[in-house]
Amino acid sequence: MEQFWGTGVALVTPFDERGAVDFTALERIVEHAIKGGVDYLVVLGTTGESVTLSKEEKKQVAQKVSQVNAGRLPLVLGIGGNNTIVITEELRSTDLSEYDAVLSVSPAYNKPTQEGIYQHFKVLAQASPKPIILYNVPSRTGSNMLPETTVRLARDFENIIGIKEACANSIQIDDILRTKPENFLVISGDDFTALPTVLSGGAGVISVLGQALPQEFSQMIRLGLAQEAKDAFQIHHQLLPLMHLIFQEGNPAGVKSIFEHHGLSKAVVRLPLVEASSDLKKKITSFLKQMSKVNA
Repeated sequence: MEQFWGTGVALVTPFDERGAVDFTALERIVEHAIKGGVDYLVVLGTTGESVTLSKEEKKQVAQKVSQVNAGRLPLVLGIGGNNTIVITEELRSTDLSEYDAVLSVSPAYNKPTQEGIYQHFKVLAQASPKPIILYNVPSRTGSNMLPETTVRLARDFENIIGIKEACANSIQIDDILRTKPENFLVISGDDFTALPTVLSGGAGVISVLGQALPQEFSQMIRLGLAQEAKDAFQIHHQLLPLMHLIFQEGNPAGVKSIFEHHGLSKAVVRLPLVEASSDLKKKITSFLKQMSKVNA
């Protein structure tokens, strides 16, 4: 699965002043990421505010990204949730012809046991017409998919090809890397742990910040994959304050304020999320201006 090595980006869904999906802005954002050098695009993940989109809006967003991408980069579509039966039907009924894989989050809120998580993904693996990338994000789901469950799924199902791991625990990530099947991809799901994961043997990242600063983030990951740690950490340390800023008031409010600064889209999010505060926007703008001066 070499197409999922490197920098994937979890695309936002831009909205206009009225809160409707802004497809023109979405086109600009996709082009910005592709021209910036990212390796693949992830559509309708958490950062895409997928839980606030209607079924029709999801279909339209997936189609628009596919149309703009025009076969240039691999595409991953987020299809996940906490109702196994509903997600199974969605996998079977969604047109995935233009997509290369599915990203599926571990069930949120239900707090299943490790066996429950395994059985959930077993059913999805048997139903999915496309390879599956697992997604573990305990801070959002309320439960942690442990390394032994991840590796068990990786060994039992050939079409479960990797995991987006956002546990924020380097020991857990190392345990997966140590025990996984050879071709199973361990992908950082956290901008902060992206470089350490890659240097430890991971395949890359599915990034939030990477879509806003695609050149810098992609270069950092390429250097990491080449084990050029010193140069990679130089970029990591430059970007680290911005990573903290964009998550300060929740995701994707922060990264959308970067797009607003660049004139690519509005910073609008849908309730229950709220737009980044004016104070945070000022801090982000100040950092970006200073960064531009340093890199000039």
